[in-house]
Amino acid sequence: MRHKLTVLLACGCALGALVSAATLRADPGPDPEPTTTTTTTETAPAPDLDLIGRLIQRHRQDVWRWERVMGRPLTRSLTSAPTDPQLQVAAWHRLALKMRRRALNVPHRAAWLCIHRYEGSWSDPNPPYYGGLQMDLHFQRTYAPALLRLKGTADHWTPLEQMWAAERAHRSGRGFYPWPNTARYCGLI
Repeated sequence: MRHKLTVLLACGCALGALVSAATLRADPGPDPEPTTTTTTTETAPAPDLDLIGRLIQRHRQDVWRWERVMGRPLTRSLTSAPTDPQLQVAAWHRLALKMRRRALNVPHRAAWLCIHRYEGSWSDPNPPYYGGLQMDLHFQRTYAPALLRLKGTADHWTPLEQMWAAERAHRSGRGFYPWPNTARYCGLI
């Protein structure tokens, strides 16, 4: 039995060798026609202008969102806008990231959080003072009129929006004096 298997295996190997040798010796046919070589330059696919327009609009909306939170005027166009549409998308994206970083890093953030700790909840709806920094209606009308008009009183604003309204009051020269007791507790006045 072992002898038969060995013979069978040897025959299979020999057959495989014959088939591969025959394949190598086979006539490949006539030589292919000579071709002239031409160089083709590949051009980049045309950018999808509709997609680019949507991306620019999305990044512009992000810029405006963060500018509204900070109470800044809206950037309507880039000062040195590139002519290439894809570079315009990149420029608006960079500006959106820059505005986001600025908005999230409120000046005097630690001071506003300290004042909040002694005041009310960020969503405190009890008149005459609203929100986490206990702003009255006159304060809200003066330092965040757009937010008051769009969202209502400060108890409907995000903590970030409340801190930016307080920051505008601080920058106007009022400092921390609208919160006399809590600012003293925090060592701010």
